[in-house]
Amino acid sequence: MLQINDLTFDAWGRRFFDGASVTVPTGTKVGLVGRNGVGKSTLFKLIKGELVAGGGEINLVKGARLGSVDQEHPATPTSLIDTILEADVERHRLMGELDTAEPEHLGEIYARLIEIDADRAPSRAAEILAGLGFSNEDLSRPMSEFSGGWRMRVALAAALFAEPEVLLLDEPTNYLDLEGALWLEARLKKYPHTAMVISHDRELLNNSVEAILHLADGKLELYTGGYDDFEERRAEKMRQQEAFRGKIEAKRAHMQAFVDRFRAKASKATQAQSRLKMLAKLPQVDAVTEGRVAPFTLPSPHRPLAPPLLRLEAATVGYGEDPPVLRHLNLRLDIDDRIGLLGVNGAGKSTFAKLVAGALTVRHGTMHRDRRIKIGWFHQHQIEAMDPTDTGLEILRRAMPEASESQRRSKLAQFGLGFDKAETTVANLSGGERARLLLNMVAMQAPHLLILDEPTNHLDIDSRRALLDALNDYEGAVILITHDRSLMELVADRLWLAADGGIKPFDGDMDDYAKFVLDRARVAARAPAQNRAETAPAPPPKPSGPKPQPGPMKRKLEAAEATLARTTRTVEEIDAQLADPSLFVKHPAKAAELTARREKAQAALDAAEAVWMAAAEAYEAVAAD
Repeated sequence: MLQINDLTFDAWGRRFFDGASVTVPTGTKVGLVGRNGVGKSTLFKLIKGELVAGGGEINLVKGARLGSVDQEHPATPTSLIDTILEADVERHRLMGELDTAEPEHLGEIYARLIEIDADRAPSRAAEILAGLGFSNEDLSRPMSEFSGGWRMRVALAAALFAEPEVLLLDEPTNYLDLEGALWLEARLKKYPHTAMVISHDRELLNNSVEAILHLADGKLELYTGGYDDFEERRAEKMRQQEAFRGKIEAKRAHMQAFVDRFRAKASKATQAQSRLKMLAKLPQVDAVTEGRVAPFTLPSPHRPLAPPLLRLEAATVGYGEDPPVLRHLNLRLDIDDRIGLLGVNGAGKSTFAKLVAGALTVRHGTMHRDRRIKIGWFHQHQIEAMDPTDTGLEILRRAMPEASESQRRSKLAQFGLGFDKAETTVANLSGGERARLLLNMVAMQAPHLLILDEPTNHLDIDSRRALLDALNDYEGAVILITHDRSLMELVADRLWLAADGGIKPFDGDMDDYAKFVLDRARVAARAPAQNRAETAPAPPPKPSGPKPQPGPMKRKLEAAEATLARTTRTVEEIDAQLADPSLFVKHPAKAAELTARREKAQAALDAAEAVWMAAAEAYEAVAAD
């Protein structure tokens, strides 16, 4: 499906790809991984033709549709559900042609609509939208009413609905909450075509893809299995490479010693020349080099406080004169608690973080908090609000006015910003470098409580592991809001769920919560599908004006009869196969496949009958006149 041969690409003063080659088999779900800045998004742009390679080829199977999510969907007046339905270009075109097609072509159009399962499209679109966090009420809202973040979700929904033969997704969970990420993880696993996903989400890479494509040193290498399998096999490969390199270097040193010793002796000259030729033929094995990932510095509180750190009793919180966001909060936070805060976007997680951090006060009820408590609060808006002209050194000068310049530079180096980055402006730091700087700054005063609201959005997998290690060494309390399931599972020892205007403990682990999220999405998808059931439209009612002629109406009826006969035969053929009782014993997989096909065929038959009945009534009415 996707073949890359000897790809070379240079840009911005560096080489991204140097003779890279790989073949991705048709239908494979692949995770594209590599350090930040190595060229993963650049590869996507090369595949899409937005950049031109300096050498080599990128080939897709002829006729394959390529889909991606490049930017948020435009703010148009079109409703959300219609926006998604229009993403299936063929279906949208065929539905439009029904109004203008000649009667003799109607049968072909209806047949194709049935073949592509067009009548199921609204329920399929609703299921995808529900999984990504949209409500039933959202379906009829125009796109112009949604914020940029939600329109990014619409773009993702449209790409999934269209089901292109090759789907490219670049960090799709970055604009999703945990619930959306859990749903996407399950959806990608069932995606019917080839998909390539750039992601730093370990759980998604373990549970949703069948292969890992590793980009390093300008080369591409495909590993079968999930991310854990990739790590294990790559570590073994590097170990073997280093061992082989050691043997080659020892052999090289031995031969060179012989040559150096006997080159000047006439009796040994021939052997020395032979050794020189052998030296020249020895393979050059590169030393294994893995870039160092700077650790995070999260100092523990110097002196613990008496429990509890925080207690809420019947507390209500909101913004200004607006209705409360959270009501009747009765919660307690102790000095060693690790709380994972769950809930869909808009459920009040960030509002709760602001309340605990002191940015909001309770409207009603009480909040008891030790006045000596120090809180470190990290949230995504801090990254967006950074002055692009600032530098890491200037930020530390304000935070450490009494320190010397060398102490500040040393501290920055601990944060992962070495000498060459200390005076780099924020605008020229990567997202990961900015996140590192702020995370370490937030924790610099050894707080009793760390509130981390989506701390991993800009961090690669190795940096996320470094953050995990630092959090596990940190001895204060933690409130964690993240779409990174792996981080949530390995940090949080208790889960709280924000839902229905409150926050309560969630009874279960992340596997239970994943099941809860997927079940809820399925239930939410049924209601709009039932309310908006849409099949290929019946011929229009008799218009006012000139009297309709029976000839065209008869041709429409004949086309509908042909479609009805064809779909009836399909159902009868499947029923004949299912009538064999031994099928379910000897070939259960085939029986399951036929049962699923029977459901689709019956839905198509129902649609064809509706069209035929409408055509028959219209013809009879015209004939009677």
